[in-house]
Amino acid sequence: MRPALAEGVQRCPAPDRSSPSPAKSSSTLLAPVTVTPTKPLTPSHVKFLLWMDVLQRATACLGEVTCLYSHRTFALTQQVLGFWEYLDRVMPGTAYHGMTEEEIGALYVRSHASPSTATAETLRPYAERVERDGWFHPATRRLLDLWEEQYRVIGLLDPELGRHQAGRLAQEDVVARLLDAGIGLDLRPWGGPFYLDLSAYGLPLRQVVDAQGRPNFLMCALRELLLVAGRYDHVVLASDAELAPDYRLLARTLECFGMRASRLAVTRVPIGGVSRSTRHGGWEGCTLGALIDRFVPEHGVPAFRLGLRLYLVAGLGKGAGQSFDPEHLRRQINRAARMLDQAGQPGQPGPAGPSPELRVFLRGLAGADGYVDPYRLTSSLLSRHRPVPLRDLLGTVYT
Repeated sequence: MRPALAEGVQRCPAPDRSSPSPAKSSSTLLAPVTVTPTKPLTPSHVKFLLWMDVLQRATACLGEVTCLYSHRTFALTQQVLGFWEYLDRVMPGTAYHGMTEEEIGALYVRSHASPSTATAETLRPYAERVERDGWFHPATRRLLDLWEEQYRVIGLLDPELGRHQAGRLAQEDVVARLLDAGIGLDLRPWGGPFYLDLSAYGLPLRQVVDAQGRPNFLMCALRELLLVAGRYDHVVLASDAELAPDYRLLARTLECFGMRASRLAVTRVPIGGVSRSTRHGGWEGCTLGALIDRFVPEHGVPAFRLGLRLYLVAGLGKGAGQSFDPEHLRRQINRAARMLDQAGQPGQPGPAGPSPELRVFLRGLAGADGYVDPYRLTSSLLSRHRPVPLRDLLGTVYT
């Protein structure tokens, strides 16, 4: 064990907030929290995914953008392993390939309503298969198949989002790096946990490995981020608002290793006036699959794609006060159809990429951290007073 700031250990260097040289294209790593494939995609999940999609597409017009998004990242957490263990214990031998997302989601809700009997020993075989083989439970594989179909309908840049297996450091390598940087507190020799210790910077101690050696999601994220983040000029850490305190710790940790990091928090979408985790239910009939079935046959895919972005990225704003309203979504889909008609139904951009006019427009919306804010950009589509390069913007970022 070593103290957080032992004598001779340097404090984290101040991050470089200067803008990249205009002559040099900047490189950005977008690192969103992963939606764990244990439940259906609700309006909150879809909002987050579309914010990331718009941010990546728009910022890529100004420089290199890589998105780090792997479903293996958080597969070692209690939330995921505990659900898999519950399914095998309560429903052994179940065939999941014909289940709907809502049926699997109902099992997820039921698992959280049941007293947990999972222990470190019962979860260890699952964790070992994930680490060794990149294994996923059949219920999760079924959800990923359903999600890929849905991603293609809503037009995500990468319809296989999360399917790839990102590289990662060994857990003990991360522990060693944190200790060497003076920001780790190791109580494991005495039967305790391991902490991320940023108390010297006014931040609370945060356990990242428990006394049984099990990581939480922060350790899982650090295993991937510390491997690749240093290759980029800038790292954008994105999460839902409830995880913002932990993502502040992540950002500060990266800065301790000389990396430039910023944070983006996206609020959840209340359903029926209540904003709560998917594990509590209440999302029935509002999943992405249900919305596709409801609106695509009537309005078509292009209008649905754009209308969903107008509603979830701009219409609901940055706050969490307004509940999900299917009729409001319908109005935005109708508005999207009019926009597409006005722009002549733009397709994908040609080989030349975004036009100079579009680059100038997007550069004006990029903040000091260099990425284009999805809310500001999408709101510009709804403004009657600000001219926008509509056809280029729709063809490059929104369709």
